[in-house]
Amino acid sequence: MKRIILAAALLAALAAQAQTTVKDAWVRGTVAGQKASGLFGQITSASGGKIVAASSPVAGAVEVHEMAMDGNVMKMRAVPGLELPAGKTVELKPGGHHLMLLDLKQELKPGETVPVTLVIEGAGGKRENVEIKAPVKALADNQHKH
Repeated sequence: MKRIILAAALLAALAAQAQTTVKDAWVRGTVAGQKASGLFGQITSASGGKIVAASSPVAGAVEVHEMAMDGNVMKMRAVPGLELPAGKTVELKPGGHHLMLLDLKQELKPGETVPVTLVIEGAGGKRENVEIKAPVKALADNQHKH
């Protein structure tokens, strides 16, 4: 009985430490030979922080990217991190900030799940690892219809 109470207390303590949550994460599916894809979703950090790193076993590298207009041209570029204002949801979306999975080791097929680990740096330099299991969606599922 003491072990059950101890385990419950430990789980409650770990949940209380979880400052960052990710909702509705998904990864765009790829075709054979494609070496990059994007991860999208909503991230909320209760006390604020910054995404400073990310990794996935299916990719050689994971980077934070942004899409922005440069004159009349939309450009994508890597950024060193992504600020997560306290209590506010930051959306990772096509055409905006997102995570790029680069040097893919395999094709990402709809129905599969991609594990990704985010490293969030909070106040005082304290780091938190956030584990995401993002479903892969077919490219056609993610297109806006106009």
